[in-house]
Amino acid sequence: MCGLHPTYQLTLLSGSIQQSAQFKDAYFWCSCFLTHRCPLWLCRKKIFKAGDTNQDGQLDFEEFMQYLKDHEKKMKLAFKSLDKNNDGKIEPSEVVQSLKILGINISEKQAEKILQSIDADGTMSVDWNEWRDHFMFNPATDIEEIVRYWKHSTVLDIGDSLTVPDEFTEEEKKSGQWWKQLLAGGVAGAVSRTGTAPLDRLKVMMQVHGSKSNKMNIASGFKQMLKEGGVRSLWRGNGVNVVKIAPETAIKFWAYEQYKKILTKDDGNLGTIERFVSGSLAGATAQTSIYPMEVLKTRLAVGKTGQYSGMFDCAKKILKREGVKAFYKGYIPNILGIIPYAGIDLAVYELLKTTWLEHYASSSANPGVFVLLGCGTVSSTCGQLASYPLALVRTRMQAQASVEGAPQHNMVGLFQRIIATEGIQGLYRGIAPNFMKVLPAVSISYVVYEKMKQNLGIA
Repeated sequence: MCGLHPTYQLTLLSGSIQQSAQFKDAYFWCSCFLTHRCPLWLCRKKIFKAGDTNQDGQLDFEEFMQYLKDHEKKMKLAFKSLDKNNDGKIEPSEVVQSLKILGINISEKQAEKILQSIDADGTMSVDWNEWRDHFMFNPATDIEEIVRYWKHSTVLDIGDSLTVPDEFTEEEKKSGQWWKQLLAGGVAGAVSRTGTAPLDRLKVMMQVHGSKSNKMNIASGFKQMLKEGGVRSLWRGNGVNVVKIAPETAIKFWAYEQYKKILTKDDGNLGTIERFVSGSLAGATAQTSIYPMEVLKTRLAVGKTGQYSGMFDCAKKILKREGVKAFYKGYIPNILGIIPYAGIDLAVYELLKTTWLEHYASSSANPGVFVLLGCGTVSSTCGQLASYPLALVRTRMQAQASVEGAPQHNMVGLFQRIIATEGIQGLYRGIAPNFMKVLPAVSISYVVYEKMKQNLGIA
């Protein structure tokens, strides 16, 4: 029993688990505390997995005792990593400093609210006993795991891969969890994009064919697509959109890690600006590598029934008629679009997070699933709104060679022509179906991501 806190030793020594209702309740229904974003049974599953040393599928009394002893050691290390001045207490300033190292900037007032959920005696500082009692039955073992839910996750796939990549701890990299999370995110993105593909194709059709003379709206656009190619045509171009997820995600993740190493400060910390620059450069690197697939997706989406037999046939015909250069049409506005999208996306997310912590985090720093999804959805939508004119110009440049009689403009010329003939609103054609797909895309990707994590054993 040596090494386990006396409070728990006393409960254990008083008899069997059945004799202690309080301990029995803790044993079978462990509280999630800060990680309420996971359903309670997932938290229990994590504890059972950590404690089941003989892998027999059951957590017996001895294994649970060992789990408590091992977990208390890890909690002690986490406590010491936060206690910068080694005075045996965690204060708001130390929370601010520790989170800054992880790239999360909060005010001292926000740090006080985080401590309020742990501070039992109201001293506005947390000692070892309060820390231990709060996290004893929480499977979070270090400060990075405790705050990870506030990091901006790319699991919210809305079909536009311009977001700053997710980050992984050294532990996740060593254990191989990083590739499982990327796989889960990739599958979630594929299902999400397939589910919202009709709205995505409608957006492209409105971007390319919509004008003052051709007032294509949502209803008439769907009718036109159904009349021309039937129900199956609503998913035209989706195959390429799904296939490009894997190489783009892999390249972006690799590039992000490389740029982070280059931009890391002398003290080893990576600030918000460095993270934004690293993410933007990683996005540009990935987009450069897979951009020909973006062109193929657009050409297939605006193509007529029978024009192309598939992705490879489309590539062959473009290469034969227009040459290699055609595969990079619209590249410049696409790259330029990454900066406002990623910048505004991150800025709005941080603003919403800060607002929630200041006004609604009365007793806990945990935002919950709906707050996180809400922050991610709103920030992504704002990012899209800012970068949409560049996305529209990119799409028209990609498609203009396939539209009969369409003049071949460069980026500046196309901007000028759209504003002259259609006004500012012409730069936002197709934005209605684009916004319509955000909520279902986010919902689908989140649900599939959580299911995939469970199946891969990383829930």
